[in-house]
Amino acid sequence: MWSNLRECALACTMIDYITGPVAELNPTYAVLEAGGVGYSINIALPIYSALIDKKTAKLFITEIIREDTHDLFGFMTKAEREIFLQLTSVSGIGGNTARLIMSAYTAAELRQIIATANARALGQVKGLGPKTAQRIIVDLKDKILKIDLGDGNETLAGELFPVESSPIKDEAVSALTMLGFAAAASGKVVDKILKQTPSAPVEQIIREALKML
Repeated sequence: MWSNLRECALACTMIDYITGPVAELNPTYAVLEAGGVGYSINIALPIYSALIDKKTAKLFITEIIREDTHDLFGFMTKAEREIFLQLTSVSGIGGNTARLIMSAYTAAELRQIIATANARALGQVKGLGPKTAQRIIVDLKDKILKIDLGDGNETLAGELFPVESSPIKDEAVSALTMLGFAAAASGKVVDKILKQTPSAPVEQIIREALKML
């Protein structure tokens, strides 16, 4: 038995990366075609933002294999993948929770939050709570600064793109529903955000909603 999820993820990983045409893309997953096979890959919001206008992509992969599931999680850089693995090494943090955390904050923001022990900011992510946020900080504070993000990571989630108001609401609600939130509650939160910032891009809406739901 693996002592923690990170050990399993590292030991079970047989795919380092997948490169190919982007066959499908939404805020929670991307489908890359490689060798005639379409791979459904779970992604966080910054990855979605980075892939919006790309016809082909290369995603670094982590596989999480259990008795009842085989999930692929994809990242633009090895550093983002390492942050994900560090998060899943913390007791009680699974792949989907780690993805929620990396959707609420960019890699650069998350590294700063953990390094500065900002439990309040981390605790805003749905489902974490103050105790779990503090556990993440205690476990990762000394490790997180060793991860070199390189140039450009701060802007992965900051690119805006023009969309119509109705489609952007539908896309945001759909993404939140796929992340496990009730559609009705998601719709109310998205409406509130759009009233305050009508021109907000879908990624910003989802990130704000994750802190409010």
